Amino acid sequence: MTDLDERDAAVGTPAPEAVSAVIARLSKEFGDRLSTGRAIREQHANTVTWLPNEAPDAVVFVESAEEVQAVVRACAAHGVPVIAFGTGSSLEGQINAPRGGISIDLSRMNRVLAVHAEDLDVVVEPGVTRKQLNEHVRDLGLFFPIDPGADASLGGMASTRASGTNAVRYGTMKDNVIALTAVLANGEIITTARRAKKSSAGYDLTRLFVGAEGTLGIITSLTLRLSGLPEAISGGVCPFPTIRAACDAVIMTIQSGLPVARIELLDEVQVKACNAYSKLDLPEQPMLFLEFHGTQAGVAEQAERFAEIADEFGGGPFTWTARPEERSKLWQARHDAYWACLPMKPGAKALATDVCVPLSRLADCVDETKRDIEEMGMVAPIVGHVGDGNFHTVTLVHMDDPQDVAKAKIFIERMVHRSLAMGGTATGEHGVGQGKKKYLEAEHGRETLDAMRAIKAALDPQNIMNPGKILP
Repeated sequence: MTDLDERDAAVGTPAPEAVSAVIARLSKEFGDRLSTGRAIREQHANTVTWLPNEAPDAVVFVESAEEVQAVVRACAAHGVPVIAFGTGSSLEGQINAPRGGISIDLSRMNRVLAVHAEDLDVVVEPGVTRKQLNEHVRDLGLFFPIDPGADASLGGMASTRASGTNAVRYGTMKDNVIALTAVLANGEIITTARRAKKSSAGYDLTRLFVGAEGTLGIITSLTLRLSGLPEAISGGVCPFPTIRAACDAVIMTIQSGLPVARIELLDEVQVKACNAYSKLDLPEQPMLFLEFHGTQAGVAEQAERFAEIADEFGGGPFTWTARPEERSKLWQARHDAYWACLPMKPGAKALATDVCVPLSRLADCVDETKRDIEEMGMVAPIVGHVGDGNFHTVTLVHMDDPQDVAKAKIFIERMVHRSLAMGGTATGEHGVGQGKKKYLEAEHGRETLDAMRAIKAALDPQNIMNPGKILP
């Protein structure tokens, strides 16, 4: 055991008197914006997937960076954990409080602070959601392209290094966060960069905090890249005879340089679920949802070229449209895929998990995962942002059935280790949290984890910033 491991093991749940002292101190400052009610506390812990709900001791609704500082300083003085909360849509237990502590609800820090349209960037507080931001900048002909499906907070999206359906063209949060400010474990505020589009000045602290899941500090503002709204958008669907054929068409599409904006895979089980939930009438076979951005002539040409590629793999017909209402119906069905799955196994909890592999191994990884699902007799629809090698399964599990739970755990283990064996990662966009931390050593190696622990120890020596997440 290393010194860092011993330090981690020594940091446990804070003494009740320490928690009481923090709550008393914060009650004086925040009044009715501090809650210890059970319902509120449980709403600020994991509620989305099958991980247990581990509620904090109290929730504070902050309205400024200075108030975040005040909470962190109070917690630091008594060694009490601090957990940042955005909208609660994370999928790997990132907002759970396994050692208790104070949840800082950032939803009221929801102001757009500055829009620099000429520089294609915007400064926002962490509680601003992606839909709120896009409504704010739409009249300027701009939009923020990262779309994880849920109307997540931008602070939470940065903390989990989110991506989504547009990532194949516009990148992920790590590509679209220019700078940020954060409150460190000692209560100090740092700014990681300026607004310049590139810099060679010092360590890239912005990238360090993007994806840190609140374990190094709490984000209080973000400077984000914006993109121009495309002149024209076309989108459509294309069925395929097999899931491998659909994946092979994706690989050919990306390798040929076709500038697709979105290319999403749904297996036949997910299509069936979407048909029932979203009132669609798609053929129940493996399906690609696509979208193209550009000029009127450009999007038509791109759609025609994709139809030719799909035909090479037995896909088609590719039906596409530029009508906004028709495209919106399709993409809303895609975003509702998680909820559409739930009725397929009544009474079951949904375990939404993801992996990501190099594009050349996509067909192999999806095909083998599909085979596992069928051989194990599971209900686990497949859906994915396959343009960048990322896909998800929504595994439905009866939590009161030990055999069902054990089978699901084996399935996820096999899925992750298959991805790692193919040069991939345990998570392409959901993050690590509690659910995936046991895989980090297999992915990165012991030495790399020790380096991560050294960074954590330097910035958070008391281990109060979202403890129990990321590092095993």
